[in-house]
Amino acid sequence: MTDKDAAVKQVRAALEFDTRINLHRHPIQVTFDNDAVVLEGEVDSVAAKKLALEHAGAVRGIRGVVDRLRVAPAERRGDGAIRDALAAMLASQRELANCGIRVGAGNGTLQRVREAPAEKSGDIDVHVDNGVITIEGSVISLSHKRVIGTLAWWTPGCRDVINSLEIDPPERDGDEEVIEALTLVYEMDPMVQTDLIRVRCDQYVVTLEGYARTEQEKQRAEFDAWSLFGVDKVVNRIMVRT
Repeated sequence: MTDKDAAVKQVRAALEFDTRINLHRHPIQVTFDNDAVVLEGEVDSVAAKKLALEHAGAVRGIRGVVDRLRVAPAERRGDGAIRDALAAMLASQRELANCGIRVGAGNGTLQRVREAPAEKSGDIDVHVDNGVITIEGSVISLSHKRVIGTLAWWTPGCRDVINSLEIDPPERDGDEEVIEALTLVYEMDPMVQTDLIRVRCDQYVVTLEGYARTEQEKQRAEFDAWSLFGVDKVVNRIMVRT
């Protein structure tokens, strides 16, 4: 058995061991491209996607991980419908009122949805290809970037989010920035009652504590945390209080 064969076997074993990934329902293809392991397939959730990438990267001898994983959407939609839904959601958020918004209109062109005011807080460009949302442009804070990425994950039909927004001027990242962004997301999410949930973050690992009214609210709070740019792991200790 070659070193690469052994590494593939170890990656498969790590993925099989984590029941949150559920390889029986959503098989993942594991191959090599030069010295990087390639994960390809459709997974059940953002959590499963991030966990699979983490497990693969932790295998000894792996020098890189190529992410070709997509999340199975709750409903299938065409790229135009996904693009228009996200553009409308971005335009409706008060926190993004000073951002210009453009969407990919085909043939490499961009269509202006909203012009940014003179005192702008960013320019957001949205492209959708086979359910994969790519966000480009720049915004003034990491919180803006993270909130926009979460809104993309909320969009019906979304299969993946590539958040390439730049921060202008540059801003130092850290656990406090993650907490600030997640707090904003919870305030925007009508499915989550923010005053009952406590958020901690340590080295980009988010821990959720407190109470939820239903199991669905508990899972939604976890989904929001997983959807944040840079979050590596979520520990959900929320209790359901009926």
